Amino acid sequence: IVNAEIVNAEIIAVGSELLTPFRQDTNSLHITEKLNQLGIAVDFKTVVGDSLSNLVSAAHVAFSRADIVVFMGGLGPTEDDLTREAVAEALDLEMNRDPDICEWLRRRFASRGFPMAENNLRQADVIRGAEALKNPRGTAPGQFLQAQFAGNNKIVMLLPGPPHEILPMFDEQCMERLRKIVPAHYMAKRELRVAMIGESEVDRRAAPIYKPHAGVQTTILAHGGEVQLHLQAQAESQEEAQKQVDLLASQLEDEFEDSIFSAQGESLEQIAGYYLQMRGASLAVAESCTGGMLAQRVTSVSGSSRYFLGGAVVYDNAIKTLLAGVPPLMIREHGAVSRQVAAALAEGIRERCKASLGIGITGVAGPTGGTEEKPVGLVFHALADGIKTDVVERRFPGDRERIRYWATTQALDMLRRKLM
Repeated sequence: IVNAEIVNAEIIAVGSELLTPFRQDTNSLHITEKLNQLGIAVDFKTVVGDSLSNLVSAAHVAFSRADIVVFMGGLGPTEDDLTREAVAEALDLEMNRDPDICEWLRRRFASRGFPMAENNLRQADVIRGAEALKNPRGTAPGQFLQAQFAGNNKIVMLLPGPPHEILPMFDEQCMERLRKIVPAHYMAKRELRVAMIGESEVDRRAAPIYKPHAGVQTTILAHGGEVQLHLQAQAESQEEAQKQVDLLASQLEDEFEDSIFSAQGESLEQIAGYYLQMRGASLAVAESCTGGMLAQRVTSVSGSSRYFLGGAVVYDNAIKTLLAGVPPLMIREHGAVSRQVAAALAEGIRERCKASLGIGITGVAGPTGGTEEKPVGLVFHALADGIKTDVVERRFPGDRERIRYWATTQALDMLRRKLM
């Protein structure tokens, strides 16, 4: 029924609580993923409070620019549940009270031994032309509607807000309806991840490659020492969509070579784990400024017990000596934050844990403790294999958490490159 050659969608999350610091919309993530599986791109997401005029305004805007509009929330029995009324007004359609839903509501309350307040019957108001969607997990039925707006066909869904209600309702009832009426389009995605190159530098090198690929949407995201290149294409067959993203991915891989650690969206800790298993190698870590964050990232991967032996958080200088064998004289001569101590940490923890590889990290995470010679953000990373110890010095910007995360990313990337 949709006029557009490629179907697009908008998701509207309804509820004043979503405009506070205490609640956030997570339902749209699941619905976006499901729509993408049908080749439907979600171009807009909107959050609107419980105001009839604002909801009507948001509905008008959504209907003007999207073929499919999904409303989430605002279908309950209270006076501030206004989604039904707003959509009906925006589409200039009447609502009718469905006697079957009224009877179902009465039976539902009676079966639980509760009296039913009459305002619950508002949930039985159905927009003319809409199909009511059963809600066995709550009292607010959903609605599925094909309607006209400004001469164009629209698909409109009104869904309850609680995750345990909306997600199964969308999967079990909306998806099958959409498959029957949405033109067959297919979407393919790839995600390349680049380690320890800045976002602006990645884009400088990548832009001349991805710009000629008009059929592939490219999004660049940066986080904690890595840059993600998200590639997405739509086509009339899955093979054609996949061909488009794979071609661009191949060209980007040629440009960045071994700086790309993942071609399918795997995390750096997953990739490091793959290499450790491939090489039959084991790992131990000694962490000062990162406080166990590296061990946490390594062990977040299922099956990491096959290659990760353990480690130590060595904040105090005496503990550096006790657990990793760092000579006290070395600490006095060079300071706890130094190339020498980082190397000693890596070597000492490797030997004591009898691991193939040892990593040592020491630095100044801040915001206090920095000096002119050793400023906040200075971190030394060492990787020892029993024959050679590599040390990398980096100066990371940002707050304490950012510095610590960047430091663990650098350590994992050293490990990956060592094992490649």
